[in-house]
Amino acid sequence: MSSNTLAVGDQTIALDKDGFLVDLADWDESVAHALGRGEGLDIGPEHMEVIRAVRRFYQQYQLSPAMRPLVKHIGLELGAEKGTSLYLLKLFPGSPAKLVSKLAGLPKPDNCL
Repeated sequence: MSSNTLAVGDQTIALDKDGFLVDLADWDESVAHALGRGEGLDIGPEHMEVIRAVRRFYQQYQLSPAMRPLVKHIGLELGAEKGTSLYLLKLFPGSPAKLVSKLAGLPKPDNCL
């Protein structure tokens, strides 16, 4: 397996140079778990709740949320206690907006390096 593919079951999924899915249609929850393992994360129910919320954001706005809109959207959808940078950093260390978009099978947010 090259660094630009991901094996999930009997599927080989193409990734771009940053590890994001080339084809958004390749995503399902097993892909999220495999991508998470590649990032050193064990994806649990709290992760999936945020990942699903970000996918709904993408379906509505056709873009991956940067950090501020991500925090606001999670707060509106999942409650104020989860709509904080600290909560998202705990689940998705480093750059939550970038990491959650990757795990959700979405494009990299525009303002993430």
